[in-house]
Amino acid sequence: MKDLHILPRVRDSWSFLYVEHCQIDQESQAIALRDASGMTPVPCATLALLMLGPGTSVSHAAMRTLAENGCSVLWTGEEAVRCYAQGLGETRSGQHLLWQAHLCSDARLRLEVVKRMYQARFPDPLEAWLTLEQIRGREGLRVRQAYGRLSRQTGVAWSGRSYQRTEWSNADPMNRALSAANSCLYGVCHAAIVSAGYAPGLGFIHTGKALSFVYDIADLYKVEISIPAAFKVVAEGTDDVEGRVRRACRDAFRENRLLARVVEDIDRVLSVEAERQDGATSPFDADEALPGGLWDPSGEVEGGVNRAGEQGAP
Repeated sequence: MKDLHILPRVRDSWSFLYVEHCQIDQESQAIALRDASGMTPVPCATLALLMLGPGTSVSHAAMRTLAENGCSVLWTGEEAVRCYAQGLGETRSGQHLLWQAHLCSDARLRLEVVKRMYQARFPDPLEAWLTLEQIRGREGLRVRQAYGRLSRQTGVAWSGRSYQRTEWSNADPMNRALSAANSCLYGVCHAAIVSAGYAPGLGFIHTGKALSFVYDIADLYKVEISIPAAFKVVAEGTDDVEGRVRRACRDAFRENRLLARVVEDIDRVLSVEAERQDGATSPFDADEALPGGLWDPSGEVEGGVNRAGEQGAP
């Protein structure tokens, strides 16, 4: 296991790579994709997320290399529109996860986080007297106005967000493009969340699903990044919408420096102190096998020691 301190931080990495119908093997200190057209090497040390679509198989050695280089892996559905499983991120520390759980389990603190998440989407401060329901109303108006504005700018007809998950092909091109764009955004946000040591399931605005926190964070960027990318792609044509949206999102993520922003934005809305960012001081990232502490009513005690000789021990 590499010392995770020597790896590029998630903010400095490429965003994502989606692959399907290929074999993934280890190649030197990286991985390689093999299909009917030949072999393509992938420098996974600078990749934040590898999305594995249908028809992919990956060797044990390749998975070990991806893990050692801090590259998150998602097993997804066709066109990356569903997420089935995930791999490890770039930290082994539980520091951020514990802070997230603390905020999530206290109603007052959780409400403060929710308001900061909404505030991050508006250019002007929200009035302190607004209720959560009123803030949600303003957010809904903001998103509807964004759809209308982009429809006028691109000339793409917009009749509302509507599609059936079980009947993907029956949705109109604009709704398919939006779903594909948002799925790419979810994947990258998911990778950043896991890499920074947060829990994808401990949401604040969203709740009840294993990716609730992913939806919370992705919503910070939809109006700015994924929705415009989807409208632009459909304005240029409706052939291969999903594939073209993925490529457009990849470019938009790079142009908007998304990965350079996600972890900092998470730390900001969760009020994480600067010295704790990215788990930079965690000894667990230097030694994967280092034992964690043991919980005790009086505070954390050292783990990984033999306590059989202590008074009162069996």
